[in-house]
Parts: sequence; C-alpha cells; structure tokens
Amino acid sequence: MPSEYWIAQRLYFAQQADGTRRSRPAVRVALAGIIIGVMVMLLSVCVVVGFKQTITDKVVGFGAHIQVVNFDNNNTYEMKPIVVSDSLMQALGSFPHVKSVHPFITKPGILKTDKAFQGIVFKGTDYWDYFQSNLIDGTLPTRNNEVIISKRQADALALKTEDAILSYFVDDAVRVRKFIVTGIYQTGFTDFDDLFVLGLTEGGRRLNAWDSNQVAGVEILLDDIRFLDETADEIYFATVNHLDEREYHLYYVQTLRQLNPQVFAWLDLLDMNVVVIILLMMAVACFTIVSGLIILIIDSVPLIGVLKALGADNTFVRRIFIAQAAMLIGKGMVWGNILALALALLQYHTHFLPLDAATYYVNFVPIAFPYGWIITLNAAILMVALIVMLAPSAIITRISPAKVMHFD
Repeated sequence: MPSEYWIAQRLYFAQQADGTRRSRPAVRVALAGIIIGVMVMLLSVCVVVGFKQTITDKVVGFGAHIQVVNFDNNNTYEMKPIVVSDSLMQALGSFPHVKSVHPFITKPGILKTDKAFQGIVFKGTDYWDYFQSNLIDGTLPTRNNEVIISKRQADALALKTEDAILSYFVDDAVRVRKFIVTGIYQTGFTDFDDLFVLGLTEGGRRLNAWDSNQVAGVEILLDDIRFLDETADEIYFATVNHLDEREYHLYYVQTLRQLNPQVFAWLDLLDMNVVVIILLMMAVACFTIVSGLIILIIDSVPLIGVLKALGADNTFVRRIFIAQAAMLIGKGMVWGNILALALALLQYHTHFLPLDAATYYVNFVPIAFPYGWIITLNAAILMVALIVMLAPSAIITRISPAKVMHFD
C-alpha cells in the first residue's frame, strides 16, 4: 500500500482513548452533506423520469403514438372518415419500430340519466390492452351496444356495471343510443377520464352510419418512443398527397406530442426543474467537500509541518489529503445511492407518497429506474468532486514547516 494512502486511512478515523475508531466531526458533516446531495439528485432523476414515463403511457393508452387521419379534420373529435383497406393496414404495420396498428372512431355526445348528464366522447377501438390493465370493475365490451366508462363518470352519473345509459349524438338530427355499461376503468388522468367512453369500432361505425371500411383514423403503437419522430416522418412521406382507396380524402399524420402539446410542454418543464435541482445539489455537495477538506487540512497543520520537515514534498502531502477526501466522497456516494434507491423502491412498491390526480394526472409519486442516467450522474458527481478537491489542497503548498514547528 502506498504510504500516502496508509496515512490518509489513519487520518480518516481518529483513534480514541478507549481504542474505538470514530470519524471526526468535520468528516461526519462533510459525509452527511455528500449523502444528502447524492440522494436528492438521484431521487429527482427517478421521479422526473417516472413522471414522464407514466404520463406518456397514459397519453399513449388513449391515443397511441401516431395517428393517420383525414387531412380535412379540424382538430375536433367530430372526425371525417377515411377508407382503410387491409393493404394500408399491412403497409403501416411494416414500418420499423411499429408494434401494432388499430382503426378507431370518435364521436362527441352526451350521457344522460334522470338526474344528471355529462358531455363525453365515444371512442370505438379494437385495442384494449391499456384499458384492460386499468379496469377496476366489470369486463370489456364484446357487443356493439356495450361500453366501459371511467370511475369519475360513473360517480358523476351514479352508474354501475350492467346499468343502461342513454346517449345523445347530434348530426343533422339528434340520435339517441342506449348503451350497457359492462366495465369501469380508472387511469388517474382526469382530463381523459372525464371525457372518454370506450366501445367497439363497429359500434362507432354504426353510430356514424359509415361503411364497413370507413374509420376516423388509424392508431399506430411503437415499440420504443425514442423513434417517434423518425417513424412519424417515414409514415408521413409514405402517405403525403395520397388519397384513400375511394380517392376522396388525403391522409394526415400526427404524433401524440402534436395531439397533446400542453401535456408535453409541462413534462419538458420538469426537465428544466431537475437540471436546476441537480446543479444546486452539485454546488452544495462541492461546497461541502471543499469546506470539509479545508477543515481537515487546517486540523492537520502540525502533521503537515512534521512531514515536510522529514522531507516530504508538497505533492506527497497533497496526495494524502486528496486520498482522504476521495474516501470520504466514495463513502458518501455509496450511502447516497443505497438510501436513494431504497427510498425509490419503497415508493415504487407501496406508493406511500400520494399526489392530487386532478393536478398531476397521477395519484402517487411515480418512480422509474433509468440506470443509464443513474450511472452517468454518479460518474459526473465523482468527476466534479475530484476536480474541486484540487483547489483546497493547494493550501498545503503555503504551509511552512519552520513556522509550524516554531508555533508548536
């Protein structure tokens, strides 16, 4: 073992009169600062990435990653039809990173009971994976007159499974349809839970009196959202200026970011927040390291004088205190990671920290474990910490052994 490292180990733990080894107060304060800083930075990343993944999954569940619709739509749920053939579905499904393709139909209307009513959007779909995982009561629809509604809608209209509900849709005249509630879902995304009633695609087609190959659009799910823009561009250039099979309507491609700009603007703002938190915590950790190292150096001035008097140069002495600070940083990072990940795992499995779903779209603090970001953040913390140690260690070069020995 190099002599500098051996001396650093002896300094890191002071020997007490009773033979026990206890860290000095300066070491404990610096260690606590590093642990807290690392914990806050890691938890910030886990929470923000968790928020983004959870909210994105909810948006995707209601509208997929990419939609191909009628070019003449005016960004409302009263959508004009396009003709979708088997060849078009196969072509859309053949693009890289496309996991599945599903037709859909939307129609705004009103649900009405004897005592209450609520504006809704009926959505006919054949994709039920997301709602199956969020179904809290009943079953999914299997017939054209069956629907599932959200828990918020069920509470507002005093409905339960197997109840019948009248719905009103306005075209040239008012259409009345009777639906049977087969299930109740809850996603926590209140903007969508208040709005959508889900049924079969064929039910929506009959509601609009469309032909068997007409739908409002096609939803495309990807296997990785990182390829969203790339895949959307490929589909756009493959369909731009193309009429549907009847040569009635042009296709228009839109992504979930274009469909929900306010949601993703909020998520992008979270990215800025976490950057500010990381920078602040990094500054606090660096200040703690610098102040702790300065205290350790000042506390060890007699030792520095003796070492220099015995022939040790400034580089040798600086390496002692850099090694001591490195041990302090290493221990703080290890404990910071352990405590942060333990707290994140506890929240991931128990959801003990609640949130207001009306404000945050989820009813608990979501957690993710982006291991790439965690490793990168730890590497950045270590690199910055080692760099900031160099400045206070320069104090050693100003300590004169003659003055120290005279002072003693």
